[in-house]
Amino acid sequence: IGDKLRPGIVHRIDKNTSGLIVVAKNNFTHENLSTQFSKHSITRIYRLLIWGKIRPSKGKIETFITRSSRNRQMMEVNIKKGKKAITNYETIEIFEGKNIPTLSLLECKLETGRTHQIRVHLSHIGNPIIGDPTYGNKQKALKQSSHGASAAVNFKRQALHAFHLRFIHPVSQEEIEFEVGLPEDFGNLLNEFYSLKHS
Repeated sequence: IGDKLRPGIVHRIDKNTSGLIVVAKNNFTHENLSTQFSKHSITRIYRLLIWGKIRPSKGKIETFITRSSRNRQMMEVNIKKGKKAITNYETIEIFEGKNIPTLSLLECKLETGRTHQIRVHLSHIGNPIIGDPTYGNKQKALKQSSHGASAAVNFKRQALHAFHLRFIHPVSQEEIEFEVGLPEDFGNLLNEFYSLKHS
């Protein structure tokens, strides 16, 4: 399952998003895991860095998401049509000060898995993910000439990382979970803001 180009691939993460994905080693496992994904019973948590801060600091974004009428390669929030999309978010850390633009480190837990869901949702509420070439908004940062703003603006990809997965093992029926730390580029960016925050 998954044809010759993508054998065993159960789900996808966006291009230039880092982190965990599940690959099945046989068709039985693939079908079982696919069912878990379609029922949204798999726990997926992402870490991401956004422009600004969200109030309340913890909550739920619930909208419809559909393909953009202006650009078929993009998705957008729609009031009436599309697929239901639910993102739970929690603020882990806020960075702000004289040397830093206001930024927030979030954890987002998906209840649904729509294309570009987290990126579309955060952009929709006015807090796009740093480095997002499609849904980002550098205007907020370009008004600020601080070192921290420059580091954020020049980040080469969306600062989005799939760090936690939990699901039922198709054979043993045990609940298993995996976590992976931030990759070097994201970690270095975050460390820079931590050091600026405490300098």
